[in-house]
Amino acid sequence: MTSKELIRKIYTRLSKLKIIVLVCGIGLAILFYIYTKSVSPVYSSTASIFPLTNAADNSGASSLLSSLTGMSETPKSFSQEASINIVELAKSRRTREAVALEKLPQFGNKTIGELIIESENERKSFVSKKLIVPHNDTALSAMAAVLLQNSIDAKINKNGMFELTFSNTDKKLISPVSYVLIDKISQFYIDLKIKKAREDYNFTMRKLDSLNDVLKTFDRRAITMANTTLFVPGERIEFTIPKENLITDKERVLRQKDAAANNREEALWRLQKARPIIETLDKPEPPFDEEKPSGILYGILGFILGCLLSSVILIADILYKYVNAELNQAVFGDDEPTVAVKETE
Repeated sequence: MTSKELIRKIYTRLSKLKIIVLVCGIGLAILFYIYTKSVSPVYSSTASIFPLTNAADNSGASSLLSSLTGMSETPKSFSQEASINIVELAKSRRTREAVALEKLPQFGNKTIGELIIESENERKSFVSKKLIVPHNDTALSAMAAVLLQNSIDAKINKNGMFELTFSNTDKKLISPVSYVLIDKISQFYIDLKIKKAREDYNFTMRKLDSLNDVLKTFDRRAITMANTTLFVPGERIEFTIPKENLITDKERVLRQKDAAANNREEALWRLQKARPIIETLDKPEPPFDEEKPSGILYGILGFILGCLLSSVILIADILYKYVNAELNQAVFGDDEPTVAVKETE
């Protein structure tokens, strides 16, 4: 069978059975369309969070008012906080577990973890296995943290603002969970900044104490050297121990102490002003972004797939005969398979 004969037979077969092909295409298109209607839409809210940091955090060079009005450097943003990565903090398991254990009074005082698991069970089809809500807080927070992992997205935009996105199929959970998430992230962020400022202050205090001990040692050595008088043997000449090296070392330590004292004042100021003001600019309120498969697009895709699959099934016998003949031709050449059988006999 030549390729032209194959094409002619396929065309003839499909022309006779074109009604079946169309019916299969329309049937699969309807199934795909029904599937899109059964899929729950995913709602998303995006909140923009801006930190109003202190003038001390801006290297002490300008006030917050001049920074915000653009008269000097721009205010420090989350992206400039190299010590605390708020994006990683938002996506961390610690934050997700803390959010999962938070209770919502408007939902019968249920925890967010329980509500997330119930929402996941409602999204599952009847053939899928339902999730069981754990009674242990540790297991509940761990399970809910895994489910929240794909629902939370965080990034820093080009203006230095922190954008937090929360998605879920239950529209009623978007705002409450988003606000709890913002509160937890803000509190963790503030606690970390206070902890770092306290560590900086304690370090400078330990540095000053160490330098004071060194200076006291120098003073004791200087007193000892001042009270010590040496005589030249055989001569009535007395002299004192030279103190030039001791004086030089003491001056060097005094300069270090002055620098440490300045650092102490700055660390104390940072500790007193370590709590930043975090303001939510774009609040997670309706209308939410809705994401759902397009019924028309899926219907067109189903129609095309239905037509292709039904066509392949209807011409399968023709293709099989053609492929079989081509294989025999490639293996046995122009001879028939029976010739090979006779030779083997």
